Amino acid sequence: MKVSPLDLRQLRFRAAFRGYDRAEVAALLAEVADDYEFALREVDNLRQEVTKMEALLAQHRDHERDLRNTMITAQRLSDDIRANAEAQAKQVIREAEGRSDLLLQKTQARLEDVQREIDGMKLKRREVENSLESSISTLRSTLDFIREQEQRERDEKILLHRPRQADQQAPAPMRVEDSRIAGQTK
Repeated sequence: MKVSPLDLRQLRFRAAFRGYDRAEVAALLAEVADDYEFALREVDNLRQEVTKMEALLAQHRDHERDLRNTMITAQRLSDDIRANAEAQAKQVIREAEGRSDLLLQKTQARLEDVQREIDGMKLKRREVENSLESSISTLRSTLDFIREQEQRERDEKILLHRPRQADQQAPAPMRVEDSRIAGQTK
């Protein structure tokens, strides 16, 4: 059974002999409803944030796949150039090898750049996961704090309603001589 903040606000209790103070119960229900509504909003916001992060992660994965395909294509291109260069004369082979080496260097540099980008994306992913875990931990701590506060408030209200022994004992009436002595000492 799910209870909504509106359900908490509309909840009414029957009057009973020696029951709770209706105003306090209504105030507590309103406060609980507000806190519950805030928690629901926060959960909704976090869900939206997770959805955004998942979309971003999917986009990064698409980029990674595209970069991997580009790298494979570049490697194939390099292999084709090398095969064509071997078929030509020695002079043409030397020129082709020079171009091929240059292309391999560029491909290697690009591969390193792509690897750095992939590592950066993995790091960002870890940061997002850590951030989400931290947010969840913070929310749990906040919820535990709120529960402890509510328990303290309930305990304080119970203590306020208990009669104290000092209040039950009436002070002894002051005698006339005592009041004169007290007046002289001031």
